[in-house]
Amino acid sequence: MRLMFVNWAFENHGSAQDLYSYTQVARALGHEVALYGPPNGQSMFNYSLDIESAHAVIFILEFTWYLPQSDYLDFARLVGRVPRQRRIVIDCDGKYNDAANVVGDVNHPDAGASRRWIEVCDSLSDRIYQPTLHPLRPNVQTFLFHAYDPAWEQPLDFRAKEYGMVYVGNNWFRWRALERVLRAIEPVRGLVGRLALVGEGWHSSWRPDPEQTEDAYQTDPAYLRQLDVEVIPPVRFDQVMDWMGKGIFTPVIYRPLFDHLRLVTCRTFETPASNTIPLFGQDAEFVAEIYGDEAVELILPEERPEEKILDLVRRPGHYADIVLGVRRQLGEKYSYVARLKELIEIVKS
Repeated sequence: MRLMFVNWAFENHGSAQDLYSYTQVARALGHEVALYGPPNGQSMFNYSLDIESAHAVIFILEFTWYLPQSDYLDFARLVGRVPRQRRIVIDCDGKYNDAANVVGDVNHPDAGASRRWIEVCDSLSDRIYQPTLHPLRPNVQTFLFHAYDPAWEQPLDFRAKEYGMVYVGNNWFRWRALERVLRAIEPVRGLVGRLALVGEGWHSSWRPDPEQTEDAYQTDPAYLRQLDVEVIPPVRFDQVMDWMGKGIFTPVIYRPLFDHLRLVTCRTFETPASNTIPLFGQDAEFVAEIYGDEAVELILPEERPEEKILDLVRRPGHYADIVLGVRRQLGEKYSYVARLKELIEIVKS
């Protein structure tokens, strides 16, 4: 089967790892996944403009609905070439919902914008999916587009770590969650080691969407300097896990909106495969549902969080055993092989 993904792809953020991994797994299973756009020998993505031969076109919606690889064609020009029954929408950002504001994090600026976006998605397909086990709208189904690859798994070795903590990701409504981790580190700062943030927008102005609210870009450069946090430019998707593996622990934090919608992301699955201890910022129900009951021990607690930080640094081997159990759970339930087979069944249905 040949599947065509439609997505505004970046190699240093978003769903780059997923786009690449689906291509590789599909090839191994005798299928093909291509990304819509002119072929580009300099890119790691499998670009193609041959949309007519695809058995289905999968619109993977995040960031925007424009396609710079296709001379800013919009979806209306694409759908004229692909019958409706061959189109599927995967809403990765939770925008196919009523307008919501979760402590400043918004999916739409107002109800009118929400309504217009829902109309766009409905014009594309009758089949709308979101990467959550708990969609809010009755016509939305679950498809956890982001997935896990056991081949990613790095040996857990804490003998010569460069950093105590490394977080890899851009600041997009994530300061609140990151600050909670940093406040937990602060009382034991001298015992944790070096701290690093790898990504855009942590210590300088970064506005990929000038119309977004200030909450999207909130940060505190002075506080980062106070804690001596190193800020490093973003890296390509195939370097993300190596960078996370430089730290004893790595926070798993989402936008407040994503926590509210219980969405999974690429970091949901990349972090446990890295040579690090994932430190979850989500609630116990979500963590147990995705990672298994024993993973609840990896949550940053509300009370005396500095004790958890210190224990991670002092006893990484204890937590490594938990991570190995998490890896088994993810490999069995959330692999790209399983997700691709599920997607093919969706296409056939």
